[in-house]
Amino acid sequence: MQSEQFQLHAEIEQRHWWFVARRRIMRRLVGELLPSSPATTIVDVGCGTGGNIACLADRYGCAGIDTSSQAVELAEQRFPSVQFLVGRAPDDLGELMRRARLFLLMDVLEHVSDDFAALSELFCAATPGSYFLLTVPADESLWSRHDESFAHYRRYDMERFVRLWADWPVATLMVSYFNSRLLPLIRLIRSRGRRRGRVAGQAGTDFWVPISPINRLLEAVFSGEARRLVNLLHGRRTAGYPSGASLIAIVRRDEGIIPLRHKPSDLPADHAI
Repeated sequence: MQSEQFQLHAEIEQRHWWFVARRRIMRRLVGELLPSSPATTIVDVGCGTGGNIACLADRYGCAGIDTSSQAVELAEQRFPSVQFLVGRAPDDLGELMRRARLFLLMDVLEHVSDDFAALSELFCAATPGSYFLLTVPADESLWSRHDESFAHYRRYDMERFVRLWADWPVATLMVSYFNSRLLPLIRLIRSRGRRRGRVAGQAGTDFWVPISPINRLLEAVFSGEARRLVNLLHGRRTAGYPSGASLIAIVRRDEGIIPLRHKPSDLPADHAI
Protein backbone atom coordinates (compact mmCIF):
# COMPACT_ATOMS: atom_id res chain seq x y z
CA MET A 1 0.00 0.00 0.00
CA GLN A 2 1.11 3.53 -0.72
CA SER A 3 1.12 6.54 1.56
CA GLU A 4 -2.05 8.04 0.12
CA GLN A 5 -3.93 4.78 0.66
CA PHE A 6 -2.95 4.54 4.32
CA GLN A 7 -4.12 8.12 4.71
CA LEU A 8 -7.41 7.27 2.99
CA HIS A 9 -7.96 4.29 5.29
CA ALA A 10 -7.34 6.46 8.33
CA GLU A 11 -9.86 9.00 7.07
CA ILE A 12 -12.72 6.65 6.15
CA GLU A 13 -12.40 3.33 7.99
CA GLN A 14 -14.53 4.48 10.93
CA ARG A 15 -17.49 5.34 8.68
CA HIS A 16 -17.26 3.59 5.29
CA TRP A 17 -19.79 0.76 5.08
CA TRP A 18 -17.28 -1.93 4.05
CA PHE A 19 -14.90 -1.30 6.93
CA VAL A 20 -17.66 -0.88 9.50
CA ALA A 21 -19.63 -3.97 8.46
CA ARG A 22 -16.55 -6.15 8.26
CA ARG A 23 -15.55 -5.10 11.78
CA ARG A 24 -19.03 -5.86 13.07
CA ILE A 25 -18.85 -9.36 11.61
CA MET A 26 -15.34 -9.90 12.98
CA ARG A 27 -16.29 -8.60 16.45
CA ARG A 28 -19.30 -10.91 16.55
CA LEU A 29 -17.22 -13.95 15.61
CA VAL A 30 -14.46 -13.10 18.07
CA GLY A 31 -17.06 -12.79 20.82
CA GLU A 32 -18.25 -16.30 20.01
CA LEU A 33 -14.69 -17.64 20.36
CA LEU A 34 -13.34 -15.82 23.40
CA PRO A 35 -15.04 -14.49 26.56
CA SER A 36 -14.34 -10.81 27.17
CA SER A 37 -11.28 -10.28 29.38
CA PRO A 38 -8.45 -7.73 29.36
CA ALA A 39 -6.15 -10.66 30.16
CA THR A 40 -6.93 -12.25 26.78
CA THR A 41 -4.45 -11.06 24.15
CA ILE A 42 -5.42 -10.56 20.50
CA VAL A 43 -2.82 -9.58 17.90
CA ASP A 44 -3.67 -8.01 14.54
CA VAL A 45 -0.97 -8.95 12.03
CA GLY A 46 -0.82 -6.38 9.24
CA CYS A 47 -2.92 -4.02 11.33
CA GLY A 48 -2.70 -1.09 8.92
CA THR A 49 -4.15 2.06 10.44
CA GLY A 50 -5.60 0.20 13.41
CA GLY A 51 -9.36 0.24 13.03
CA ASN A 52 -9.87 -3.52 13.22
CA ILE A 53 -7.95 -4.24 16.40
CA ALA A 54 -9.16 -1.03 18.07
CA CYS A 55 -12.78 -2.20 17.87
CA LEU A 56 -11.88 -5.05 20.25
CA ALA A 57 -9.96 -2.97 22.80
CA ASP A 58 -12.98 -2.54 25.10
CA ARG A 59 -13.10 -6.32 25.60
CA TYR A 60 -9.57 -7.68 25.26
CA GLY A 61 -5.89 -6.87 25.52
CA CYS A 62 -5.04 -5.78 21.99
CA ALA A 63 -1.90 -5.24 19.94
CA GLY A 64 -1.22 -4.59 16.28
CA ILE A 65 1.88 -4.97 14.13
CA ASP A 66 2.61 -3.67 10.64
CA THR A 67 5.70 -3.27 8.51
CA SER A 68 4.66 0.29 7.58
CA SER A 69 5.82 2.95 10.02
CA GLN A 70 3.31 5.39 8.51
CA ALA A 71 0.40 3.02 9.16
CA VAL A 72 1.51 2.44 12.74
CA GLU A 73 1.95 6.17 13.35
CA LEU A 74 -1.59 6.83 12.12
CA ALA A 75 -2.89 3.97 14.27
CA GLU A 76 -1.13 5.26 17.40
CA GLN A 77 -2.50 8.76 16.88
CA ARG A 78 -6.08 7.51 16.58
CA PHE A 79 -6.12 4.61 19.05
CA PRO A 80 -3.71 5.35 21.93
CA SER A 81 -5.19 2.58 24.12
CA VAL A 82 -3.86 -0.12 21.76
CA GLN A 83 -0.23 -1.26 21.59
CA PHE A 84 1.16 -0.92 18.07
CA LEU A 85 4.50 -2.15 16.76
CA VAL A 86 6.46 -1.55 13.58
CA GLY A 87 7.88 -4.85 12.45
CA ARG A 88 7.31 -8.26 10.97
CA ALA A 89 5.40 -11.12 12.53
CA PRO A 90 6.31 -13.47 14.08
CA ASP A 91 9.91 -12.29 14.53
CA ASP A 92 9.19 -8.90 16.09
CA LEU A 93 6.26 -9.87 18.33
CA GLY A 94 8.36 -11.31 21.13
CA GLU A 95 6.29 -12.44 24.12
CA LEU A 96 3.08 -11.35 22.39
CA MET A 97 3.47 -14.28 20.02
CA ARG A 98 3.32 -16.75 22.88
CA ARG A 99 0.55 -14.98 24.83
CA ALA A 100 -1.88 -14.33 21.99
CA ARG A 101 -5.08 -16.35 22.01
CA LEU A 102 -6.16 -15.03 18.62
CA PHE A 103 -4.39 -13.63 15.57
CA LEU A 104 -6.19 -11.51 13.00
CA LEU A 105 -4.95 -11.43 9.41
CA MET A 106 -7.60 -9.39 7.67
CA ASP A 107 -6.85 -8.86 3.98
CA VAL A 108 -3.13 -9.35 4.50
CA LEU A 109 -2.10 -12.52 2.67
CA GLU A 110 -2.90 -11.17 -0.79
CA HIS A 111 -0.12 -8.61 -0.23
CA VAL A 112 2.49 -11.34 0.32
CA SER A 113 4.30 -13.02 -2.57
CA ASP A 114 4.81 -16.32 -0.71
CA ASP A 115 1.65 -16.48 1.38
CA PHE A 116 2.32 -20.14 2.23
CA ALA A 117 5.65 -19.29 3.86
CA ALA A 118 4.23 -16.29 5.73
CA LEU A 119 1.33 -18.25 7.19
CA SER A 120 3.40 -21.32 8.06
CA GLU A 121 5.86 -19.14 10.00
CA LEU A 122 3.01 -17.67 12.04
CA PHE A 123 1.29 -20.98 12.73
CA CYS A 124 4.59 -22.61 13.68
CA ALA A 125 5.35 -19.88 16.23
CA ALA A 126 1.81 -19.70 17.68
CA THR A 127 0.88 -21.46 20.90
CA PRO A 128 -1.24 -24.59 20.41
CA GLY A 129 -4.87 -23.76 21.12
CA SER A 130 -4.64 -20.25 19.65
CA TYR A 131 -6.99 -19.14 16.89
CA PHE A 132 -6.48 -17.43 13.55
CA LEU A 133 -9.17 -15.33 11.87
CA LEU A 134 -8.25 -14.89 8.22
CA THR A 135 -9.87 -12.86 5.46
CA VAL A 136 -8.78 -12.45 1.84
CA PRO A 137 -10.31 -10.94 -1.31
CA ALA A 138 -12.05 -13.50 -3.54
CA ASP A 139 -13.29 -13.98 -7.09
CA GLU A 140 -10.64 -13.44 -9.75
CA SER A 141 -13.29 -11.95 -12.04
CA LEU A 142 -13.31 -8.91 -9.73
CA TRP A 143 -9.64 -8.14 -10.41
CA SER A 144 -9.26 -4.46 -11.25
CA ARG A 145 -7.09 -1.40 -10.82
CA HIS A 146 -8.29 -1.35 -7.21
CA ASP A 147 -6.28 -4.55 -6.61
CA GLU A 148 -3.31 -3.20 -8.52
CA SER A 149 -3.31 0.02 -6.49
CA PHE A 150 -3.18 -2.03 -3.28
CA ALA A 151 -0.34 -4.19 -4.67
CA HIS A 152 -2.36 -7.39 -4.45
CA TYR A 153 -0.71 -10.49 -5.84
CA ARG A 154 -3.97 -12.39 -6.21
CA ARG A 155 -7.62 -12.86 -5.39
CA TYR A 156 -8.51 -16.26 -3.93
CA ASP A 157 -10.97 -19.03 -4.56
CA MET A 158 -11.97 -21.53 -1.88
CA GLU A 159 -9.57 -24.24 -3.03
CA ARG A 160 -6.57 -21.87 -3.09
CA PHE A 161 -7.52 -20.45 0.31
CA VAL A 162 -7.89 -23.69 2.30
CA ARG A 163 -4.78 -25.13 0.69
CA LEU A 164 -2.78 -22.61 2.72
CA TRP A 165 -3.19 -24.71 5.87
CA ALA A 166 -4.00 -28.13 4.42
CA ASP A 167 -2.35 -31.10 6.19
CA TRP A 168 -1.27 -29.06 9.20
CA PRO A 169 -2.23 -29.98 12.78
CA VAL A 170 -5.09 -27.47 12.81
CA ALA A 171 -8.88 -27.50 13.10
CA THR A 172 -10.86 -25.49 10.56
CA LEU A 173 -13.76 -24.21 12.65
CA MET A 174 -15.37 -22.18 9.91
CA VAL A 175 -14.63 -21.21 6.30
CA SER A 176 -16.93 -19.40 3.89
CA TYR A 177 -17.24 -16.76 1.27
CA PHE A 178 -18.68 -13.51 2.60
CA ASN A 179 -19.59 -10.04 1.37
CA SER A 180 -21.96 -12.15 -0.69
CA ARG A 181 -25.21 -10.22 -0.66
CA LEU A 182 -23.62 -7.24 -2.38
CA LEU A 183 -21.62 -9.29 -4.89
CA PRO A 184 -23.79 -8.34 -7.92
CA LEU A 185 -23.31 -4.64 -7.13
CA ILE A 186 -19.56 -5.08 -6.65
CA ARG A 187 -19.32 -6.95 -9.95
CA LEU A 188 -21.15 -4.12 -11.69
CA ILE A 189 -18.83 -1.46 -10.24
CA ARG A 190 -15.70 -3.43 -11.13
CA SER A 191 -16.98 -4.15 -14.64
CA ARG A 192 -17.75 -0.48 -15.26
CA GLY A 193 -14.34 0.48 -13.94
CA ARG A 194 -12.57 -1.90 -16.31
CA ARG A 195 -14.55 -0.60 -19.30
CA ARG A 196 -13.80 2.99 -18.41
CA GLY A 197 -10.20 2.31 -17.46
CA ARG A 198 -10.45 3.99 -14.08
CA VAL A 199 -11.39 3.31 -10.46
CA ALA A 200 -14.57 4.52 -8.80
CA GLY A 201 -13.08 6.13 -5.70
CA GLN A 202 -10.11 7.92 -4.19
CA ALA A 203 -6.36 7.27 -4.11
CA GLY A 204 -6.46 4.78 -6.98
CA THR A 205 -9.11 2.63 -5.26
CA ASP A 206 -12.83 1.95 -5.38
CA PHE A 207 -13.29 3.40 -1.88
CA TRP A 208 -15.52 6.42 -1.49
CA VAL A 209 -18.10 7.13 1.19
CA PRO A 210 -21.64 7.21 -0.24
CA ILE A 211 -24.28 9.57 1.08
CA SER A 212 -25.36 8.62 4.59
CA PRO A 213 -28.61 6.70 3.85
CA ILE A 214 -26.93 4.55 1.20
CA ASN A 215 -23.85 4.04 3.35
CA ARG A 216 -26.02 2.82 6.25
CA LEU A 217 -28.01 0.53 3.96
CA LEU A 218 -24.89 -1.08 2.49
CA GLU A 219 -23.45 -1.52 5.98
CA ALA A 220 -26.64 -3.21 7.20
CA VAL A 221 -26.81 -5.56 4.21
CA PHE A 222 -23.18 -6.66 4.55
CA SER A 223 -23.09 -6.91 8.36
CA GLY A 224 -26.31 -8.94 8.26
CA GLU A 225 -24.20 -11.85 7.02
CA ALA A 226 -22.83 -12.28 10.55
CA ARG A 227 -25.71 -14.47 11.71
CA ARG A 228 -25.13 -17.10 9.04
CA LEU A 229 -21.38 -17.14 9.74
CA VAL A 230 -21.96 -17.55 13.49
CA ASN A 231 -24.32 -20.45 12.79
CA LEU A 232 -21.66 -22.00 10.58
CA LEU A 233 -19.06 -21.58 13.33
CA HIS A 234 -21.28 -23.43 15.80
CA GLY A 235 -22.20 -26.18 13.36
CA ARG A 236 -25.79 -25.05 13.01
CA ARG A 237 -25.24 -24.81 9.25
CA THR A 238 -23.44 -27.23 6.98
CA ALA A 239 -22.38 -24.61 4.44
CA GLY A 240 -21.61 -20.91 4.33
CA TYR A 241 -22.13 -18.55 1.44
CA PRO A 242 -21.33 -20.20 -1.94
CA SER A 243 -19.77 -17.06 -3.44
CA GLY A 244 -18.67 -13.62 -2.35
CA ALA A 245 -16.19 -10.80 -2.79
CA SER A 246 -14.15 -12.13 0.14
CA LEU A 247 -13.34 -15.33 2.00
CA ILE A 248 -13.18 -15.79 5.77
CA ALA A 249 -11.89 -18.62 7.95
CA ILE A 250 -11.38 -19.35 11.63
CA VAL A 251 -8.68 -21.94 12.23
CA ARG A 252 -7.34 -23.32 15.53
CA ARG A 253 -3.69 -24.23 15.83
CA ASP A 254 -3.46 -27.66 17.52
CA GLU A 255 -0.51 -29.61 18.95
CA GLY A 256 2.02 -30.77 16.40
CA ILE A 257 4.89 -29.64 14.23
CA ILE A 258 4.23 -27.18 11.41
CA PRO A 259 7.20 -27.02 9.03
CA LEU A 260 8.00 -24.00 6.92
CA ARG A 261 6.20 -24.42 3.62
CA HIS A 262 6.64 -22.45 0.42
CA LYS A 263 4.13 -21.72 -2.30
CA PRO A 264 3.62 -24.82 -4.47
CA SER A 265 4.85 -24.60 -8.04
CA ASP A 266 1.61 -25.95 -9.50
CA LEU A 267 -0.43 -22.90 -8.52
CA PRO A 268 -1.47 -20.35 -11.15
CA ALA A 269 0.93 -17.44 -11.53
CA ASP A 270 0.27 -14.35 -9.44
CA HIS A 271 -0.34 -10.94 -10.95
CA ALA A 272 2.78 -8.87 -11.53
CA ILE A 273 2.99 -5.84 -9.24
